[in-house]
Amino acid sequence: MSRNRQYDIAITMGDPAGIGPEIICRAIADMSPSARAGTLLVGDPAIFRRAAQTIGSNLDFAPLDMADADIDRVAVAVVEAPADADIPDGEISAGAGDMAFRCIARAVELVQSGQAGVIVTAPLNKAALHAAGHYYDGHTGMLAALTGAPSSFMLLASEHLSTLHVSTHVSLREAIDRVTPERIIATVEAGDEHLRSLGMANPRIAVAGLNPHCGEGGIFGDEDTRCIAPAVETLKARGFEVSGPISADTVFFRASQGEFDLVVAQYHDQGHIPVKLIAFDTTVNVSLGLPIRRTSVDHGTAFDIAWQGRADATNMGAAIAYAHRLVAGMRANPNGRE
Repeated sequence: MSRNRQYDIAITMGDPAGIGPEIICRAIADMSPSARAGTLLVGDPAIFRRAAQTIGSNLDFAPLDMADADIDRVAVAVVEAPADADIPDGEISAGAGDMAFRCIARAVELVQSGQAGVIVTAPLNKAALHAAGHYYDGHTGMLAALTGAPSSFMLLASEHLSTLHVSTHVSLREAIDRVTPERIIATVEAGDEHLRSLGMANPRIAVAGLNPHCGEGGIFGDEDTRCIAPAVETLKARGFEVSGPISADTVFFRASQGEFDLVVAQYHDQGHIPVKLIAFDTTVNVSLGLPIRRTSVDHGTAFDIAWQGRADATNMGAAIAYAHRLVAGMRANPNGRE
């Protein structure tokens, strides 16, 4: 393969004991020839072949250095499972966790070297990741560490409601401590820049309150007046179209009706619950604040149905479609930065 070739997207295998390889193969099988030619998989070709057989597909796969000469096969940046690895289907294992980590690390290398544009990730299992000695809270924290980014943000994007989180995989007690003016400002900045990279001229961003009724004037806590409101005023003074704090029991409905383009949620469940309620199968997880671009399915490894040919690839298709939107934005603004 020419070292100068760039694939539009690189899809990582995820935890090989889960449904990742199956949903990737289903999504690839549904692609047009041109889209498939711009897609690179990251993982073990033998595992992908088995997944294709599991779903009844005749897909075949070629290592990256052979892909140009064998265009009928899907290109794979090879990350092989060790010969002695114990990776039982549908179970947590250190071998699977290490495979998932090595696929992500390889995908980051591919993007940083210019061989791929956007990473799309299949699900991993945090317990398996930790069993392998990779102590991350998930993809977002791992990608921040691998790229040297000081921080990162999780966006859940759907057609009618999108949320960006001030904090994600921490305890609720710790999440409250992370509600600071500095973090809120950084979150809004990341969201505004991302939406502009997709072609939105003037994103409308709402910031959710933390406490019931935004603290009711301090009766239910002072974080809304002490931390969130000053951050919003600072952002307004800098020209952002931002509103808040707005009580969380109304802001998500207002955004779903078209009043806002994005809601900044203060913690994991505050943002995840409304989005998953209205768009469970099509919500896409997007990492912001990194020097690379990445989208992901917004579901887990589904060990209970893995390797049975039953996995639904709808969410993987949505993650791939969003990645192509990012690719289009990069081409339209090649000097831009997210």
